[in-house]
Amino acid sequence: MRTALFVTCINDALYPDTGRAAVMLLRRLGVEVDFPGKQSCCGQMHYNTGYRKETAKLARHFVDVFGEYDGIVVPSASCGGLPSEAYEIAAEAAGDAGLLRDVRELAPKVHELTSYITDILGREDVGAYFPHRVTYHPTCHSLRATALGERPYRLLRAVKGIDFVELPAQEECCGFGGTFSVKNGAVSGAMNGDKARHVLETGAPVLAAVDNSCLMNIGGRLAKDGRAVRAMHLMEILARTEADGPLDGIPVARKGAAR
Repeated sequence: MRTALFVTCINDALYPDTGRAAVMLLRRLGVEVDFPGKQSCCGQMHYNTGYRKETAKLARHFVDVFGEYDGIVVPSASCGGLPSEAYEIAAEAAGDAGLLRDVRELAPKVHELTSYITDILGREDVGAYFPHRVTYHPTCHSLRATALGERPYRLLRAVKGIDFVELPAQEECCGFGGTFSVKNGAVSGAMNGDKARHVLETGAPVLAAVDNSCLMNIGGRLAKDGRAVRAMHLMEILARTEADGPLDGIPVARKGAAR
């Protein structure tokens, strides 16, 4: 089975450690993963802003780059869900019957990474070790578009040494929403303030999620407020083993067991 990593723009430009962690973890699980160098934006910003025909151009590029693979894995529920969520609509808007056919064939091959690990590989315990208290923010796309459900939680609870604590009001949006946070700054800021407060209520020094865009939003607010909470993509937690030891500067969990 030929598998490719679609790393996404934000990870490529701002969070390369997430891509590295994804590859490290997949290889540990026996998956040989390719990284096509010609990959680019999935088109989510264009689609969300109403530019459907422009999205179709990026959908065509996505198909051309990844069409030969049996599986495409994505460390993002947001970008990972776009081929199923938007590409058919974009192809229809562009009047491109060939693209419509191609995206219908390709979309089922695109998997957000936690669903790929649990559903395709059939794994929950991935050999991870992370002896710290962690809370998890389920991003809007992971809840409502890709419907990840309990998958990320099952993976986190199986991590050795972790002290996992549920986030209050976890289903509430953090206020990012891509261009929403720019166009509706006051509302976005209020939502983000609520989310940051709930993170602090858990007492966790580490906040995890499957979307770095939301982690950037929440983590930025916490940093601005002078709060010592580290935002980490879930893949960066799952990629760590006992050989790595605890994270520097982060308290070691006392209980050392998920709850």
